[in-house]
Amino acid sequence: MSSSPDIAGILENTKELDRLRKEQEEVLVEINKMHKKLQATPEVVEKPGDTSLSKLKNLYIQAKELSESEVTVSTILLTQLDSLLPSGPTGQQRRKLEGNDQKRKRMKVESDVQRVSPSVRNQIEAYASLRGEQVAARVTADDAEKDEWFVVKVIHFDRDTKEVEVLDEEPGDDEEGGGQRTYKLSMSCILPFPKRNDPSTTQEFQPGKHVLAVYPGTTALYKATVISTPRKRKSDEYLLEFDDDEEDGALPQRTVPFHKVVALPEGHRQ
Repeated sequence: MSSSPDIAGILENTKELDRLRKEQEEVLVEINKMHKKLQATPEVVEKPGDTSLSKLKNLYIQAKELSESEVTVSTILLTQLDSLLPSGPTGQQRRKLEGNDQKRKRMKVESDVQRVSPSVRNQIEAYASLRGEQVAARVTADDAEKDEWFVVKVIHFDRDTKEVEVLDEEPGDDEEGGGQRTYKLSMSCILPFPKRNDPSTTQEFQPGKHVLAVYPGTTALYKATVISTPRKRKSDEYLLEFDDDEEDGALPQRTVPFHKVVALPEGHRQ
């Protein structure tokens, strides 16, 4: 028969688990508020002295730490409960327990998805809907000397690992075998292109803004500066100057369709 200290310890840890989950909910509410603020006024992060991104990072760190603490307390609780339960279940009981364990895993995954902030959940759904579409992808490692971005086709999105499988339909001459190549990349390595058939919903980058754009006649993307916008040109093309595109001592201005231009990723290396 179990001793009262064991029961007291279990009750204490269940209270701690409840506290951690409530604190996580509070942090997620704050994260959601920050997401709404940044979506409504994205230009605020460019203002001197703004700490929005720093606050958001700290909130995510706090959420991660709380989640890790929840796992720790849950593991202790499982150990405590196991010590109170009779050992050696029969084959039928074991199968039932294993079945319940699978259900718990599924329920945990579903619960984790429900706890994800709406903006992140929307982002996951957006990436899941990219199958068959062309996107911009960074195929180089995080520690590479420079970033290389190419136009690729999305084959599959794994909701569990958050990995996007893509196909490089036109690999360079230096690729082994010269054939098409697939990559499995994280969501942060993928930038969806604007919808070609709906320019009205596309963000327009203003003159002077740095962007990432497909260089004319290639499937590679490079850093460029906006000279003129589609609206000003009364067309569906940007007028851009690409970095390191010097000809006769000057940077030529090149036209690129709006649906082949995306925001320059933070920390881009070229």
